[in-house]
Amino acid sequence: MSGNVIKILLIEDNPGDAGLIQEMLAEGGGDRFELKCVDRLSTGLERLVEGGIDIVLLDLGLSDNQGLDTLHKVLALPMELPIIVVLTGTDDAAMSAQAIRAGAQDYLIKGQIDNNLLVRAIRYAMERHQIQVVLRGLALTDELTGLYNRRGFLSIGGQHLKLADRAKREMVLLLVDFDHLKEINDTLGHQDGDRALIETANILTDTFRRSDVVARIGGDEFAVLAIEARKNNVESLTTRLQKNLDAYNAGEGHSYKLSLSVGVSFYYPEHPCLIDELVDRADRSMYEQKQEKQMRSSECGVGKNKQ
Repeated sequence: MSGNVIKILLIEDNPGDAGLIQEMLAEGGGDRFELKCVDRLSTGLERLVEGGIDIVLLDLGLSDNQGLDTLHKVLALPMELPIIVVLTGTDDAAMSAQAIRAGAQDYLIKGQIDNNLLVRAIRYAMERHQIQVVLRGLALTDELTGLYNRRGFLSIGGQHLKLADRAKREMVLLLVDFDHLKEINDTLGHQDGDRALIETANILTDTFRRSDVVARIGGDEFAVLAIEARKNNVESLTTRLQKNLDAYNAGEGHSYKLSLSVGVSFYYPEHPCLIDELVDRADRSMYEQKQEKQMRSSECGVGKNKQ
């Protein structure tokens, strides 16, 4: 980025849409943005290789490439740039989610964009990308699972809370505890225990979006900061997690079953708090769920003894 000027590459083959984006940037930022437009993916890839671009606005429906393959080809370049995917006219929620998981920072829907939304999306995408770049350069990952470690989670989570304050956006934090890890270690050995932790990490990354922050913050404890989630999304999130967990347990070749307890806390920008406080609240919620599990287990045991 040269000074305060953000250099944007728009890959869009519809002249009308390209002109509209240009007008929005002029209204929303004027001399803060420098826009370069190309109408083919191949031309865009060549321009990116030349360097000097800060952010990419990408249409997924180009004349020489269609769908998520367009995004994958940009991501395959040997450089790191924030990418905002501009979808082709329809609100395709499934494709939007896939684009975010693949590595796009955000998505915009044609016909639903104004200059304020566009400028805000560009700013936030660049900020999120910068956070990711900085954190990748620090020792913030868990060696066993490849997820963020506790330090990484608290660092990036704290940054996302600041962004949420500015965007007036709610978030959800889930604290996930691996049940009975000690029993696996004691009966099957630590190698199987480590494998179970890795499988749990894989299930979590498959369950949540790429833009969410997933971490192993303790020996048998994981945390997920769901960036775009709200309180009414929690049931669908935990249901999807349990579905993926059940699918794993139904598979063959496992010498153990995976069982997780989940605690939840909520971030409201009108009542800001530190990331540590969110973790503490979720920890109390998780402890309550563990207590309920133990009570149900005891009741089942009593019932069996009576028979």
